[in-house]
Amino acid sequence: MPALEFTTRTPEETIELGKKIGAQLRPGDVIAMTGTLAAGKTTITKGIASAMGIEDCITSPTFCLISEYEGKSMPLYHFDVYRLEGAEDFADLGADDMLYGDGVCIVEWSEKVKSELPSKTIWMTITPNENGERLIRIENWNNGSIA
Repeated sequence: MPALEFTTRTPEETIELGKKIGAQLRPGDVIAMTGTLAAGKTTITKGIASAMGIEDCITSPTFCLISEYEGKSMPLYHFDVYRLEGAEDFADLGADDMLYGDGVCIVEWSEKVKSELPSKTIWMTITPNENGERLIRIENWNNGSIA
């Protein structure tokens, strides 16, 4: 399946794209995000969470590593593995229970733990441009269209 590419011009547009993505997610889906600091990983996660019926304030779990939110039909597990040394540390967190569970997982800085992620993982790369736009590339998306 070819990669999907989107350009957002504002944080609000990034959140709206996240809502469209979140509306298509199913239990067991894993989204692996890559992008520089302040690329928009947590911003798009806010939209995904909103579509899942989560009303909590979504923040980057940089210091707690995993934030769990209860959605209307399934939980959202939001990982930030920036501070981990590698895949072994990720496995030690007990991530498998969440990665192969009945919720949705979002893993920021996923390149650090790529070997631990399931083959069905949805890969999202967010690249900020100098003009403030974000190029969002999604690979391995099998959940229908993102309109």
